[in-house]
Amino acid sequence: MGKIGIIGGSGLYDIEGLEDKRWVKVNTPFGKPSDKFLLAKLEGRGNSFSSSA
Repeated sequence: MGKIGIIGGSGLYDIEGLEDKRWVKVNTPFGKPSDKFLLAKLEGRGNSFSSSA
């Protein structure tokens, strides 16, 4: 999982410099998220992106 979590819209998935993108299904103790999470690296740091819906 990423070291930095970001909640936002689809435009964030196209940030310049975002590398090693992969979409994963995540289970939580609070139920199923509305969509998959995007795991990626930005400037060598792990990030996870979740849609705001």
